[in-house]
Amino acid sequence: MRHLHDVHPDDFNCLSTDKLRERFLLQGLFVPGEQHLSYWDVDRTVVGGITPLDAVITLETPANLAAGSFCERRELGIINLGGAGAVRVGETSYELAAKDGLYLGRGSATPEFSSSDAAQPARFYLLSYPAHATHPSKVVRHAEIEGLRLGDQSTGNARTLYKYIVPGKVDSCQLVMGLTTLSVGSVWNTMPPHTHMRRSEVYCYCELDSESVVMHFMGPPSGTRNLVLRDGEVVLSPSWSIHAGAGTGAYSFVWGMGGENQDFDDMDKAPMTALA
Repeated sequence: MRHLHDVHPDDFNCLSTDKLRERFLLQGLFVPGEQHLSYWDVDRTVVGGITPLDAVITLETPANLAAGSFCERRELGIINLGGAGAVRVGETSYELAAKDGLYLGRGSATPEFSSSDAAQPARFYLLSYPAHATHPSKVVRHAEIEGLRLGDQSTGNARTLYKYIVPGKVDSCQLVMGLTTLSVGSVWNTMPPHTHMRRSEVYCYCELDSESVVMHFMGPPSGTRNLVLRDGEVVLSPSWSIHAGAGTGAYSFVWGMGGENQDFDDMDKAPMTALA
């Protein structure tokens, strides 16, 4: 499991582009027939991708978690970004169609992942944080989520936000998770931008074709930098950083947060005039 350390905001602008990508970008999560996990010091975040083919893939328990099983002291959010698949947890099997989600509470048995058709494999995106209590596991069907329309076509940021793991829908200790899809013709997500000092955030960009990229902007509002992201790539956003992107084609992104506050609207807005 790859281990990434925190970066002080004073050091952020001293990083070269290569170092910026090394510290904040996760690539190669969705390799057919494999699982890949990364650990980020900030909020003790674990990010992963599992893409089963013909064989079942059992979630590993990396040695640096010092646990008997992955969910021994953790909660886990899963969203399927590929074809139909299933997650088996103990005696229970959860069938997940494309864009369906699953929350697994602390103490859950080690999950096993499978695809319904190896020719169109499931792509399970994983996000996990430490948990202080146990909450029931629960499936979230994308088709049953009432999307929240945000932004406006005139400013290029019309989008629909789908909340998967949020208070009032799925109880969790600190994990908050969802999916946002840009409207046709819009390019910007989360613009105007914001930070939130009480939690970090992780973006997984998805549903991009092979010719498209997202220019992801991050850093303090007064000193922003950009990263180029492609389909299935993940960017880490510490509490002091904005997180906003503009795409060259249609795309969606999974957003996930961990920290001391689960209030979705707890944001420190960065006015457009403050950006540099």
